[in-house]
Amino acid sequence: MWYRILAAGLLVVAGCAPTSAASGFEFLGQRQIASGAMLDGTVIGGLSGISYDPVADLYYIISDDRSAKNSARFYTARITLSDNGIGEVQFVGTRPWLDRDGQPFRPLDAAAVPPVVPPDPEAIAFDAGRQRLYWTSEGERRAPGPGAPILLDPWLRTAGLDGGFLGEFALPEGFRMSADEHGPRRNNTLEGLTLTPDGRHLWAAMEGPGYDDGPPPDAQHGASTRVVCFDADSGAVDGQYRYRLDPVSAGPGGMNGLSDLVALDDKNFLVIERGFGTHVAVRIYRASVIEGSAELSKTLVADLTTTPGLSPLDNIEGITLGPKLPDGRQAVIAVSDDNFSPTQVTQFLLFALSESGVTPSRLRSAVMTCRIT
Repeated sequence: MWYRILAAGLLVVAGCAPTSAASGFEFLGQRQIASGAMLDGTVIGGLSGISYDPVADLYYIISDDRSAKNSARFYTARITLSDNGIGEVQFVGTRPWLDRDGQPFRPLDAAAVPPVVPPDPEAIAFDAGRQRLYWTSEGERRAPGPGAPILLDPWLRTAGLDGGFLGEFALPEGFRMSADEHGPRRNNTLEGLTLTPDGRHLWAAMEGPGYDDGPPPDAQHGASTRVVCFDADSGAVDGQYRYRLDPVSAGPGGMNGLSDLVALDDKNFLVIERGFGTHVAVRIYRASVIEGSAELSKTLVADLTTTPGLSPLDNIEGITLGPKLPDGRQAVIAVSDDNFSPTQVTQFLLFALSESGVTPSRLRSAVMTCRIT
């Protein structure tokens, strides 16, 4: 791989050849950026969510840096696509997220009174109609442990395109951090976010089960996590759904969780399940609302772990729909979180989705449903 700094921003060049199509969902190629690449004094890394502005042909990409290397922030980038893969990824800007007082978030200071606890940014969604951004933080839960518990509730916030604070959604009961074994687990809260194409609803997904939802998945058993539907105008919760996670397949001591989702319409989504342990395991599913009940169905679209030509495969955390490709198929772009580690890679993956690519008749079926109780 290699990269070059241009006057307009950071240009990234590297990749691999496309593979043959399968079930209407085809891997076309990837681009990587070098570990430690910089833009405007910030380290590009920890990329955990991505969202597309079709009018400006611009991608909004969130970093999960908890103000440790630089202030919690997001990036904008331009990505050149073709039927043969990704031509280039060019980072063109970065902005810090601002708190309620209009200030960038400070680093963790557990010794301060009260403690300074920065957000854990994970997911982002661009709203073309309202010209604003939505973003999530997983919050923090340091309990039990020495001293007083350090707790920060997860959130779903609204921001201007400059990162300025505009508002916050009220989360359902059970989403508040607790020093007891109730509510969300640490690093298992609001990981995925998407706005429906009609702009009416915002869907936010928990990475894994809360304490009250049962144990996390292991090698023998899956687990249930929650996906919440919000009215984008009023902020009201329109529904909660349960999504069934696969058992862990990323090796001993590994995990599996829902890392992001993107709406195809108001009832159908592409969902990333990402396992991380001795190796990475990534699958993309189609999840659908079952009319009249709090259920999601789940059907396998692609197992990236076994996709020919997709190597290396790293910690895929974000997914979005891009523009239509020259051949008329829908571009789907995924991005990895390198955890700011020199042993991992930041990669952008390009897939082509045909109109029939997510219909049940064209997919290898692994349907599961479950209901909120």
